[in-house]
Amino acid sequence: MLLENERKEIIVYGKKMITDGLTRGTGGNISICDAEQKLMAITPSGIDYFKLTLEDIVIIDVETGKIVDGNRVPSSESDMHRIFYKYKKGVFSVVHTHSKYATAISCTDIEGLPAINYLLAVAGTDVPCAEYATYGTVKLAKNAFKAMKDKKAVLLSNHGMIAIGKNLTEAYNIAENVEFCSELFCISKSIGSPKILDKEEMLNIIERFKDYGKRIEEHEEI
Repeated sequence: MLLENERKEIIVYGKKMITDGLTRGTGGNISICDAEQKLMAITPSGIDYFKLTLEDIVIIDVETGKIVDGNRVPSSESDMHRIFYKYKKGVFSVVHTHSKYATAISCTDIEGLPAINYLLAVAGTDVPCAEYATYGTVKLAKNAFKAMKDKKAVLLSNHGMIAIGKNLTEAYNIAENVEFCSELFCISKSIGSPKILDKEEMLNIIERFKDYGKRIEEHEEI
């Protein structure tokens, strides 16, 4: 089966997206790109994540957008996934969620999610918000791509959020942390004035994250 392992991983994370509260019903979508074959596997449109089978996952040609394998209708946001695989180097997975707090921020006049917590550094110094466009359109795909720049996540105005990564594990982790930071921002804003980390500190954290989980022999004495 074409991209069988990718299909399996998408099904696992599709269920996880529901249980983790990152989307509702059949909303949101997940994809993985095989750079060598220039193909992407993506969730179908309008099917319960807990009922997905390997055959339901749709395989699309990244260059042309044509369906290569699958009888289902691909996600309405397939172009929003494909544009990153086609034009942004190093991106091999895209996760699009309708998570509550990130979406709430996208429904306001706040220009994206500021650095409320150091964990947002997995996505960049902040998370911008793409201009509104109707769901499932090329315009939305272009708006998301334009807003992303050097970041790894963007909010989609009045819609949701999209995260990108070198693999599905990374993209999903970014989506989770963006939602967590969105929740912190909404709560802190409701009880006071949020304290935002400056860009210099976020760049420092991004550098520190590069060594996260690695053994460091030298450190400053306490």
